Amino acid sequence: MNNRDLLSLGIRNLLRRRTRTLLAVIGVVVGTCAIVVMLSIGFGLSASFQEQIESYGNLHLIDVYSGGGYMMGPGGGQTKAAVLDDKTLASIEKIKGVAAVSPKVQIYMSFGIGKYIAQASVIGIRPEVMQKFGYELQDGRLLQAGDKYAVVFGNQVPSWFYNPKKTWGSSWGGEAQVDVITDKLILTADDMYGQKRQQSSDQEKVNYKEYKAKGVGILANPSDDSAYNVYMNLDTVKTIRDEAARARKETVSKSQNYESAMVYVGDIDDVEDVSNAIREMGLQTNSLNDWLKSMQDTARMIQGILGGIGAISLFVAALGITNTMIMSIYERTKEIGVMKVIGANLSDIRKMFLLEAGMIGFIGGILGLILSLILSLLMNTVLSGIMSVMLGSIGGGGSTVSIIPWWVALGSLFFATGIGILSGYGPARRAMRLSALESLRNE
Repeated sequence: MNNRDLLSLGIRNLLRRRTRTLLAVIGVVVGTCAIVVMLSIGFGLSASFQEQIESYGNLHLIDVYSGGGYMMGPGGGQTKAAVLDDKTLASIEKIKGVAAVSPKVQIYMSFGIGKYIAQASVIGIRPEVMQKFGYELQDGRLLQAGDKYAVVFGNQVPSWFYNPKKTWGSSWGGEAQVDVITDKLILTADDMYGQKRQQSSDQEKVNYKEYKAKGVGILANPSDDSAYNVYMNLDTVKTIRDEAARARKETVSKSQNYESAMVYVGDIDDVEDVSNAIREMGLQTNSLNDWLKSMQDTARMIQGILGGIGAISLFVAALGITNTMIMSIYERTKEIGVMKVIGANLSDIRKMFLLEAGMIGFIGGILGLILSLILSLLMNTVLSGIMSVMLGSIGGGGSTVSIIPWWVALGSLFFATGIGILSGYGPARRAMRLSALESLRNE
């Protein structure tokens, strides 16, 4: 028999026993749907974790810190930590995947615009790499090479300006009282700038220098860590820091080493490898991607548990297919005997039963996938509130609850068909071994 005849015969045999075939198909539908939906929730959790971490900052950024003293080596012994200087930064820049590197100098400063003041942490970086770091703008522009007293504000900082004669402290996220880009800006290392001083008689007055600056931009992303900082030229911040130390009559360090640096990795998949390479140099690293990896491991564990539950359903469906095919053999003993007597090949008999079992798996897989897509859509729309509450206890509850990648959808269809064929393999071998004469005699 050719394949077309086998297909036609298989369809007729399945339709001949509609109820039994329907029950076997329903079993595959439930099993396939259970696996796909459970896996989709796991993918949704992973996406939710990434969404949460991205709201805290840029996943492409790695903060690098000087090891200081000694660190634990790969073998458990102590190794001398590397110093973070220009030579080390040049070596980091050569690591595969690194798109930009900048040392970082941080100082707490006061800002004044007319009668309004604010205090914020100022981060000094190389202006020419700020665009490479992926900072997004709400207004104005980023730092550029040649900028000296140019200032880029984090999204939340403009709302911190307040009038110390009327209110105490900033409004923290309220409506901004000043325009940090167009208004004249003063900055100083004096944390009491613009406020009433309560100086004791034995305390020497410190005369901090005031600098005329220019606000050039405001960053977007109101939720990540950049929203609460101010960015300036690295050399300018170092100068202000040193002059503030001299004003306090402190010793100014002449070291060319940096306490920290920022590394931007172009591909988020390379962040872990770059972090490991930097640690091997004897430096310390910190990245939001480290948190994400830990949370994704948790999501994969939950996904495995949910997928296992779905796999049990599909295993039960496989037993149903096997039972259906075995019963079919008992009912079609005469048919099998006649086929052998008239010269049907044993391989054709095997193909016929495997085809019927595979068709049950294929049809159940398609229907199960369609049902999974419908349920996924409902979980992301109508049932999103309920699902967010349920998943919120394990850190989920993002904007997307269920995600079904194309390869999962395609894989589930092949998997269901394969389960059907495997379930029919035993009954097919039994049909091949039936004696033709014995089959006809029993009938």
